[in-house]
Amino acid sequence: MNILYVGDVMGEVGLRIIEQVLPKLRQEKKIDLVIAQSENTSDGKGITLEDFQRLRKAGVDFCTGGNWSLHKKEIKQALNDPNQPIIRPANYPEGTEGLGYKYLETGQCKVLVISLLGSIVGKDADKPVDNPLQAIDQILTDQKGIDRDATIVNFHGDYSSEKVVIGHYLDGRVTAVVGDHWHVPTADARVLPGGTAHITDVGMCGILDASLGVKYDSVIPRWRDGQQTRNVLESEGRRQFNAVLVNSNSQGLANSIEQIQKFL
Repeated sequence: MNILYVGDVMGEVGLRIIEQVLPKLRQEKKIDLVIAQSENTSDGKGITLEDFQRLRKAGVDFCTGGNWSLHKKEIKQALNDPNQPIIRPANYPEGTEGLGYKYLETGQCKVLVISLLGSIVGKDADKPVDNPLQAIDQILTDQKGIDRDATIVNFHGDYSSEKVVIGHYLDGRVTAVVGDHWHVPTADARVLPGGTAHITDVGMCGILDASLGVKYDSVIPRWRDGQQTRNVLESEGRRQFNAVLVNSNSQGLANSIEQIQKFL
């Protein structure tokens, strides 16, 4: 089975890139399932129901989550619904709205998709989250008796050490562990010794010549002069599409992982 994981869809530009690239790519690579990181889709913060439907129409089968997943109130109903293919991080404290893992079933496959939140630098650094290793252990234990074709884990965090460690921690237990949140792709896509595909960070879909999709002019004064500025998304310039394609086998592990980068 060919599973495509698409990096953070950053704003309207990211959405348009998905709409432009994904339909043809699905055909060329004979992709069975597309999962995309959606927490930055609507103006860089969360995702609206309208944009969720745009991703689905463009060919995204499932949306993973991160630290902005709960920002738009209107998406919470979909996050709470086990039949809606969108999740928030599973290691938010008990009582947090939404579900952190769900199954996606098609006529050909059944896949468990899980999102986890690692350490986030900045104003979200002090927000309480449960230990991601303990959280994933509990989920995999609870789902042990359920037959499925693949298990995809998304790890959304800032520290490369965490992203690398959790890949090895889950090696041989899941199909793939895909890191995101940096918006900068790493060059370490590989199948680990136990058969789990891993990449530290898959990158993003959005403007290439920007600070992770944000205008340089809204970031530099904050850094250089200590000014209070807000992030303004860049909408002009070269664009990028970043994803990884994982080929899974009948044992629910990975045969291969291929990094896909397109510059538009």
